[in-house]
Parts: sequence; C-alpha cells; structure tokens
Amino acid sequence: MDANELINVINHSIEKLDYASARKYIEENLNLVNINKHLLIDNARSVLDYINDTLESGAQPLTRQEVSLIYTINKHAMKFDVRALRMVIRDNPSLLIRQDIKHYFNEDAKTLLEGMNVIPKQSKQAII
Repeated sequence: MDANELINVINHSIEKLDYASARKYIEENLNLVNINKHLLIDNARSVLDYINDTLESGAQPLTRQEVSLIYTINKHAMKFDVRALRMVIRDNPSLLIRQDIKHYFNEDAKTLLEGMNVIPKQSKQAII
C-alpha cells in the first residue's frame, strides 16, 4: 500500500467513526504516517498525536486479552457483582499493577476497586 492510499484509508476510517481500524493502520505504518501527517484530517491527526504521545511515555498498548478483562471488570462493576469482580481480580493481578490502567475503568469499577484497595484512591477536590 502506498502512502496516498494509506492516508486515504485512514481518513475514510475516521470519517466513518471506525477509530479502531484507523488506529491499527496508523500503528502498523507509524513512520510513513508521521512523514505524511499533513495529509491527514484533523481527527486522524489527533489519533496520531495520541499514539505518538503514548509511545513516548513508554506505556505499552493493551492486548486483546487485557481489553477483554477491562470490559469484564466494568460489566461486573455495573451489575455490582462483587463476587465475580473479585474472581477476575484474583485471576489477573498483573493487569491491575499497571499504572496507566485506571483511566480505562468506568466510575463504578473505579469506586469498587478503590474500596477494595486494589487501585489507589483518587483524590477528590472539594467544590466551592
């Protein structure tokens, strides 16, 4: 795939709101996309900037299994199924050790995991 075709595919994916495909194309061809960044539409440039920032910070991208576990944790937290939540946490401690994982959880999961002392508590500022 040449550069113009790749940029068109990425722009088309972004216009269709298919961010997962756009991200996949960008990650697989990062050097080529960085060179031709000026041809991307605004939202595609934002996705590229996010990917570059993530890679510079040293954060590892999530695997399919980790995404599935996060979805499962969020689902159990929404249903307030603490027993199932504890089983998932007990079987997958390495996922919760990561520092960058907290922002993937929904508010229910954050609250339950903080209450269980699985993740550090978020400091809340008082509204004046």
